[in-house]
Amino acid sequence: MSRSLHDQTLALAGLFQAAALVQQIAHRGQCSEASLETSIRSLFATNPDSTLDVFGGELTDIREGLETLAAIMGQQSKPEDVEILRYTLNLVHLEAKLRRHRDMLDVIGSRIDQARHTASHFGYTHPNLISNLASVYTDTISTFRQRIQVTGNPTVLQREENAAKVRALLLAGIRSAVLWHQSGGRRWQLLFVRRKIIQHARELAEQSRQLP
Repeated sequence: MSRSLHDQTLALAGLFQAAALVQQIAHRGQCSEASLETSIRSLFATNPDSTLDVFGGELTDIREGLETLAAIMGQQSKPEDVEILRYTLNLVHLEAKLRRHRDMLDVIGSRIDQARHTASHFGYTHPNLISNLASVYTDTISTFRQRIQVTGNPTVLQREENAAKVRALLLAGIRSAVLWHQSGGRRWQLLFVRRKIIQHARELAEQSRQLP
């Protein structure tokens, strides 16, 4: 198993985790606090020693993403699977678009850096930080002509705190898409190396369940 496949699988797990959390919040208004923290924290990991360090350094931090990746790339059997896959593919597409806008990348990087103080002072899931990151997404990636259409319970999505979490998580999804591309991930691999990715994601998820 190549190092690049390992790193690509972890980055994809981060992408699927963010997409799965978006789906959960859009429908139910809630998700795992630990998984939410992992996704949001990844935005601030700008100089990691490894791909896993982007997500906190432990496989348990990214377990939900690994399990979601293995399940959905293996078989989309439920409506929510289709939604999560759609968000994931749209995020990959938007990241490719963002790469061609260096000025927007600089703005995103600068504003996330400014939010570090809020993160260190209040924590990664505090409403102030989530709202701040949501506004970064709204002011940058949301300005592209192609936008991600989030579907769910309208009553749930009308609540500002839920809408903010969705936008902050989409920004985190973009971060994982950047990481996936940096580790050599390409869209064609989602078709032609799918089985290897699924198998490795399952192995890593199993390892995470054996950790204390």
